Amino acid sequence: MQTIFFDKKPRLAATGTIAGPKECAGVVGKYVDKTLEDDMFGESTYEKAECKMLTYAIRQAIRNAGAKETDVDMLISGDLLNQIISASFAARDFDVPFLGVYGACSTLAESIALASALINAGYYKKIVAATGSHFSSAERQYRYPLELGNTRPPQSQWTVTGAGGVFIADMGASNSSIAVECATFGKVVDFGITDVNNMGAAMAPAAADTILTHLKDTGREAGYYDLIVTGDLGALGSRILKDLTWEKGVEIGGNHVDCGEIVYNVIEDEFQGGSGAGCSAVVFGSYLFDRLKKRELNRVLLCATGALLSTVSSGQGESIPCICHTVAIENV
Repeated sequence: MQTIFFDKKPRLAATGTIAGPKECAGVVGKYVDKTLEDDMFGESTYEKAECKMLTYAIRQAIRNAGAKETDVDMLISGDLLNQIISASFAARDFDVPFLGVYGACSTLAESIALASALINAGYYKKIVAATGSHFSSAERQYRYPLELGNTRPPQSQWTVTGAGGVFIADMGASNSSIAVECATFGKVVDFGITDVNNMGAAMAPAAADTILTHLKDTGREAGYYDLIVTGDLGALGSRILKDLTWEKGVEIGGNHVDCGEIVYNVIEDEFQGGSGAGCSAVVFGSYLFDRLKKRELNRVLLCATGALLSTVSSGQGESIPCICHTVAIENV
């Protein structure tokens, strides 16, 4: 099986989130810990602003958990930039062991799953899992420099400017009722999509593969969960996902929501919606986590997807391999 179960139920003690003004004009605006006045965050470059956002999200997660930085046993983090520099540079500010991971936009679920496995095994008690992204740094990382002023095609998504951190602890170190029940690690799936602007179509098959595997491994039906949340497929990718699972006899339309579809206020202005590692980190860490705390949601399957491409691979005509990792989160 690709699914591992956590018998000790690691707890999601708290989150910390920060997002740009564009993102906070939507549903997450009143739930994030900090709204940026502008996407430079007082820095001279977009990359420095992204690193500063990630540092803030990590610190805020620790603060919201009522803990101190010295209480943290490990930091697991990644981002979208070359050599995950936002995560690595942010880790300089924390005197704790650091695991840098790269799953593109699937990094949040990957980090939570790894942290939960380490805590469940008894190796650590308190871990922060975090990730983030920035529209301006991601565009020149994966597509074109902003200065070119390229026209955005209708299948494109808008990379979320934001970051989120999740403080995860063992049962003895947290009184939170929100637990990580199990995790399904995904396989790399490639349906031959080569359009770097069409992330939804590229990632939807990976999401379908992991969700179907999770339901098979656990023996559950889709209706078991209040929400099946994908990270950043956007409007088009979300429709493709529902078609792919329906073809396999699984109907998820009744309880599926995509973070990329709901992060912005008016999706028509943003084409297919949001994407980026910060997409699921901000939406889950603010809006969805608040609903879990209030028990408006009790069972959530968080499925973060990632496109594992680079400018080099795209320039050489390679298709886009993708992955999806899931974590099942429940109120206990």
